[in-house]
Order: sequence, then structure tokens, then C-alpha cells
Amino acid sequence: MKSLVVEDDFVSRIVLQKMLSAYGPCDVAVNGREAIEAYSLALNDGNPYELICLDIMMPEMDGKEALKKIRQLEKELGIHPVNEVKIFMITALDTPKDVVDAYYQGGCTAYLVKPIEKIHVAKALREATLI
Repeated sequence: MKSLVVEDDFVSRIVLQKMLSAYGPCDVAVNGREAIEAYSLALNDGNPYELICLDIMMPEMDGKEALKKIRQLEKELGIHPVNEVKIFMITALDTPKDVVDAYYQGGCTAYLVKPIEKIHVAKALREATLI
């Protein structure tokens, strides 16, 4: 499973990268703009990501905006919804509005609240049929 961790906090980024590296190659980005660039490059190379973990609160472009732009790019490229990249929102924000916005307005696959625990990541990976 090829994954991308998008997180501006160094410690959170390293922890999540270590967790996901057990399942395959894992790249990192520090903001939403870098995430969209990495996603586009991977698509163009014919080796797309299967999972993107997006923090919500980041500089330059937050995770909500990046999620919307990635889903828009997939629509423009004619990628069928069943073939979309799985996107897990990883955040400290856990209000019902944030969760609803991420799922129903953004189209995320899973919503995980920090601090991230390995057991919750593995469960979300199984539910998304990535492992």
C-alpha cells in the first residue's frame, strides 16, 4: 500500500509515517498544497497513492481544502468513486460539525482524532479494505 502523510507537526508526521511504513512505501508532505502536488505527480507517474492521511489544521492550505481539491481532480480525470484514493482525516478537531463536513461535504474515507493510536489506524485501514 502506497501512502502519503500530510501533517505539519513533525512528531505526528513521523509517528504516522512509521505506522504506515509497515504496510508499504510512505511519503510525507507538510501542507495541503504539497499534498496535491504529490498526488498529481503520483497519478502522472502511473503509481498513485492508495491512502492519504490529511491533517486538517495546516499552513498554506488546510486539509479540508486539500480534500476538496483532490476529489475535484479525480472527477476531472474521470476517476470512478470506487477507485478514488482513500483519505483519512487526522486531526485534533472532533466536533460533530467537523466530522460531518469531512465525510459529507469533503468525501473523506475515515476520520481519526489525535492522539493517533496504532489500533485505530489499523481498524480504519481494514474498514477501508486497504489491509
